[in-house]
This record gives sequence, structure tokens and C-alpha cells, in this order.
Amino acid sequence: MVVKKTAAKKTTPAKKAATVAKKAVKKVVAKKTGAKKVVAKKTAAGTVASAVPASRAADEPGVLPVRPGEDPWSASEVLEARAELLAEAERLRAEIVSSEASVAGLLRDSGGGAGDDDADTGSKNISREHEMSLAATARETLAQSEHALERLDEGTYGRCESCGNAIGKARMQAFPRATLCIDCKQRQERR
Repeated sequence: MVVKKTAAKKTTPAKKAATVAKKAVKKVVAKKTGAKKVVAKKTAAGTVASAVPASRAADEPGVLPVRPGEDPWSASEVLEARAELLAEAERLRAEIVSSEASVAGLLRDSGGGAGDDDADTGSKNISREHEMSLAATARETLAQSEHALERLDEGTYGRCESCGNAIGKARMQAFPRATLCIDCKQRQERR
């Protein structure tokens, strides 16, 4: 008598770890944002979770503005834009913390050390100014990313803040933090 064994579905340790990580990310994002629904999306950089309030029109395809001749936004494109903005915001927060720690170290070490000449002092000043500049740029970009996420939540993502026309889906996908259409941006840069 031959007994056939049925193959039991086994989960590999890597799959188990990925599932646990995905659930953990969802819990953290839900806790931070108070959202009732959290969507996890696997990207090349890893799992990205985004908080999605239960009723939001911006996640519905075709709700966000597009220019004439462009296809309407699909739900997956909206989620992709949200995931990209969330990932960018997290990266910028980490960069800000790192820059602030570097500036604090440079300030702590900037006292007139024994044997420091004018060149050493100047080099330390340049390093400190560079780190402060990096932190300021990261803060500004973080504010833009958070503003774009707010606009996504409100359903105004993709609408020019100056003239009210559609910015353009292609421009928003290339530069997700854009708040002005090309015409208004060109006018702003001429000033």
C-alpha cells in the first residue's frame, strides 16, 4: 500500500519575516496617524505603509485634476505617489537628525583647540555652515513633502496653487512636491 503525502504549504522564514515586518509597519503608521486603514506597498526600497482615512475621495481614480489629453489618475498611481512622498519624508527626517547631530558635534569641537591655526578654524566653520545648510534644505523639502501629502488628503493634489489649473499628471509623477503649473512656475522664476 502506497501512501501519498500531500505537500503542506510551508512558509519560508523570509516570507514570515516580511509578513511580520509589513504588519509592524502598518501598526506604527496607524498609531502615528490615527488612521483606520493602512495600506502597505512593497517597493524597491522595502515595504512602505501609508495611512489612508476610511473615506477619502483622493484615492478614487479620476478625482485628481489632469491636463487635457492625460489619462485620469488610477488608484494605484495615487497610492504610489503617496508611498513615494511618505518614504521621502522619512528619509528627510533621518537626514535632519543626522545633520543636527553633526552640527552639534562641530559646535562642541569648535572651541579653540590647542594647536588649531586659522586654517583649522576656517575649515571647522565651513564644515559647520555646510551641515547647517544641508539641515535647512532637508527641513524645507520635508515641509514640501508634508504639504503635498496634505494636498493628497484634501483632493487638491495636482492643482496649481496660483491659477487653479491642473499641474499635469506627468509633472506630478516626475516631481511629486510640485505646487505650481509650468506657466506659473516660469512666471515665479522670472521675478
